[in-house]
Amino acid sequence: MQFLDFLGMKYIQTSLRVWVLLAGLAVVCVVPAFTQTHSYASNSTGLPYSEMPSAASTDDQQSGSLLTIHKRVDEVNVLFIATDKHGKFVRDLNQNDFSILDDHKPPQSIVNFRRETDLPLHLGLLIDVSGSVNSRFEFEQDAAVSFLQHTLRAGFDKAFVVGFNTQSQMAQDFTDNVQLLSAGVHKLHDGGGTALYDAIYRACKEKFLKDRPDRPVRKAIVIVSDGEDNQSEVSRAQAIEMAQRAEVTIYAISTDDSGLILRGDKNLQQLADSTGGRAFFPYKMKDVTRSFAAIEDELRSQYVVSYRPADFDADGRYRSIEISALKKDLQVRARKGYFAPQQ
Repeated sequence: MQFLDFLGMKYIQTSLRVWVLLAGLAVVCVVPAFTQTHSYASNSTGLPYSEMPSAASTDDQQSGSLLTIHKRVDEVNVLFIATDKHGKFVRDLNQNDFSILDDHKPPQSIVNFRRETDLPLHLGLLIDVSGSVNSRFEFEQDAAVSFLQHTLRAGFDKAFVVGFNTQSQMAQDFTDNVQLLSAGVHKLHDGGGTALYDAIYRACKEKFLKDRPDRPVRKAIVIVSDGEDNQSEVSRAQAIEMAQRAEVTIYAISTDDSGLILRGDKNLQQLADSTGGRAFFPYKMKDVTRSFAAIEDELRSQYVVSYRPADFDADGRYRSIEISALKKDLQVRARKGYFAPQQ
C-alpha cells in the first residue's frame, strides 16, 4: 500500500470496466457483462466497435481524470441458415423475413442483421476410430481429407483433427496447413471402444472455448461416427451444453451402413439439432463424399443476427432461441439456445 500511495493510484469502478490510473498511465481491465458474444466480437475487447471504450485525450491522461462511464451491453449473436421446401439454401432474405424469440420473448432490439457467406472457418474434425467403424474406415479417411482440401483456405481458415475411441487423441492441432491435417487423418488407426461425448466435450472445452478470435468466425465440429457411445464419462446432455457454451455447431456423418435407424443415429441427430447443425446418414460409401460437400456448402450460406434480449438477467441459466421464417415453405436451422453468464 505504501508503494501505491507513493504513486498516487486512483481508481474508479463502473459496472463493466475497471480503470486503473497508475503513475499517469491508464491500464484498462475489461470485464464483459455478457461473454456469450465473444465469438463474434470485432475487436480484442469482446464488444462491438460502437461500445468500445473511448480513447482518452492527452489532457485527460496527463490530468489523471476519467473520461466517461460506459453502459453494460448484453448482446447475443446467432448464425443460422434458411432453406426452401426442397432443402436448397435461400440467400436473399432480410431481417423482416424472420421472427426471433429469446426466452420466448421478442428481443429488446435488433443490433445487426446480415448475410455471412464468407466467414473464416474454425473447424474440428472428430473421427471415430473405434472397432465398429472398421469396414469403411479407409474410405472415410480419404473423404475427410478431400473435404479439408476443398474447404480450408490458407491464411483464412483453420482446423484440427482428433481421433477418438476409448480416449481422444489430437492427431493435428489447429492449423491452416492442409498437408499437416491430411497427415493427421491418415495416421489414425481404428480399434477399441467409443467415447463420443467425451471427445465432443473436450474439443469444445479445450479448443473452442479457448479460441477467441478478434474477428467473426464460424465454429463447427464435423463428426464421423456411428453415434454409439459406450465409454464416455460425460453424458450427451453435458456434451451438448459444452458445445452451446462454446458456440459450436455440430455436423455429423454417420458411418452406419445397415440401412436401419439405430440408437447411434438418433444420438447424432440430437447432437446436430441442439446446436443448429445437421446429421447425414449415407448408406453408400460414395454418399459420404456428398455429405462432406453439403457441409462445405452450408458453412458458406449463413445469416447472422445480433440482438439484445428483453428482461435479461446474468443468472447463468439456459435461455432458448427460436428463429422462424415468416414466408411459407421456408425452414430455419439455428442453435436452440445459450447459457447466460453468471455474475
